[in-house]
Amino acid sequence: MKVILLQDVKAQGKKGELVDVSDGYARNYLLPRKLAKEADAGAINDLKNREAAKKYREECERKEAAALAERLSGLVVTVTVQSGADGKVYGSVTSKDVADQLKKDHGIEIDKRKIESENIKTCGEHQLTVRVYPGIQAKLNLQVVAR
Repeated sequence: MKVILLQDVKAQGKKGELVDVSDGYARNYLLPRKLAKEADAGAINDLKNREAAKKYREECERKEAAALAERLSGLVVTVTVQSGADGKVYGSVTSKDVADQLKKDHGIEIDKRKIESENIKTCGEHQLTVRVYPGIQAKLNLQVVAR
């Protein structure tokens, strides 16, 4: 019997999957516990529509992420910090500082966890990697300037 799982079922599949199980298992275990529903024509059509909508939504998110990555690649973010005479920064410039400055100067809000950088302790130019979307990364130029 073909059923559509309404919840994750161990050894059968994940929520929303179409699986083929024995008639007794479906009738005596899955259906009474509301873990699955019978896969009739309407339910299968609804499942296909949901999958198509999910795929479309992911494609739109990917396009937006690619556009954001293109925009980030051309930007230079300038962070002003206190430093010593030899160009060493008091403390360090963290990904949170970069994210705050990016939002302040350019109006782009990026989560600090998506910016890959070790703590920067010297003045000058640095290049950071920003993970915008799985598989899409952008290189961001950072300028650390002493006060």
